Amino acid sequence: MKRGLLALSPIVVLLVVYLAMSLASGDFYRISISVAFVAAAVYAVAMLRNISHSLQERVAIFSEGASDKNIMYMIWIFVLAGIFAATAKAMGAVDATVHFTMQLVPTEFLPAGIFVAACFVSLSIGTSVGTIVALTPVVTGLAAQMGADTAQMVAIVVGGAFFGDNLSFISDTTIAATMTQGCKMKDKFRTNLLIVLPAAMLSLGLYLFLGLSGEGGIEAASAAEWYKTLPYLLVLVSAIAGVNVLVVLVLGILATAIIGLACGSLSGVSFCEAADDGVIAMCELIVITLMAGGLMNVVKQSGGFDFITRAITNRVSGKRGAEGAIAGLTLLTDICTANNTIAIITVGPIARDLCERYGVSPRKSASLMDTASCFAQGVLPYGAQLLMASGLAGISPFEIIPHLYYPMAIGVMVVLSILFQFPRISQ
Repeated sequence: MKRGLLALSPIVVLLVVYLAMSLASGDFYRISISVAFVAAAVYAVAMLRNISHSLQERVAIFSEGASDKNIMYMIWIFVLAGIFAATAKAMGAVDATVHFTMQLVPTEFLPAGIFVAACFVSLSIGTSVGTIVALTPVVTGLAAQMGADTAQMVAIVVGGAFFGDNLSFISDTTIAATMTQGCKMKDKFRTNLLIVLPAAMLSLGLYLFLGLSGEGGIEAASAAEWYKTLPYLLVLVSAIAGVNVLVVLVLGILATAIIGLACGSLSGVSFCEAADDGVIAMCELIVITLMAGGLMNVVKQSGGFDFITRAITNRVSGKRGAEGAIAGLTLLTDICTANNTIAIITVGPIARDLCERYGVSPRKSASLMDTASCFAQGVLPYGAQLLMASGLAGISPFEIIPHLYYPMAIGVMVVLSILFQFPRISQ
């Protein structure tokens, strides 16, 4: 018991340090969470004395997590996304896209339109990060020119991004959930859709009711600058076509450079300056990502994940209890790893065993794991999606969280699905 709690203590240190600094400063947005991560990382390395007395070996354990291939892949995305966002903005792509978007979507229906667009894109490409990368710069530009709340507009994109992350046939979370539970994707999709569709409809209705807050307006689109929207269109089309997100971003950067240089809105020097600004804007995000990867590996190596698993599964009784354990364990693992795919893969074998013992349908188990992980990942301030969205928008993740209606709604739907045992399905 004591060893398990000790293994989880780096996470506690992270939260306590951040909360203490924020309360002392009187502003949750004033102190960067990276400082808390550094403090927790130092503590975690020191805590590893029970595994190794060598400081070099303890640092190596931390570094192994920080250099995980999934972490490094995400950093590639962060860097390229920062360059694309900054160079496209400098070229004038954001303003041009804003103008044309406003021509197509009436102002009062803009939040609902953005939500539907984010749902469609994420369902098509199967990645929340890709959706956020493609749409956040556009939405941020819209918010600025319309006088709307940037955090609220970005939250709409994040919510819609998780709709597809949760349901898409090509989403890594869907693949992981169905593979670990041994069910067909189409069966999981139908079951999952019945769980989250009420949340999606409720969110859409709320956006239609609220409309767009703000008193600003934008000018009519200039037909002469339609070509400046091409980088975003290229990113969206290539992403929907299933092109790897890294390739998508490289294509977007190349298109921005070619169009910017051809029309004179960018020079070679200004393009490089904008690219440099984009990389610098992502530096804090990269540090946080590396620290989080190392910290979670320390927790894992110390037995923290095993402790959580035993604590939950030992208290299971009945079908509702089994479903609650599956969802709860996925939720806690995602909080610890800040990665919904890893959470599903980690919990998958335990969930399958619970399904066999308590008669839970594999498709229900897969749906609960996927939806619970998307809920957790959707509201984690240190999760890749919120970090990416906040980094691209230039705001704090904590400003976005209160407006995340869809992720919060699917969290409620998971609980209701367990309590009232819906949807009614056979094995």
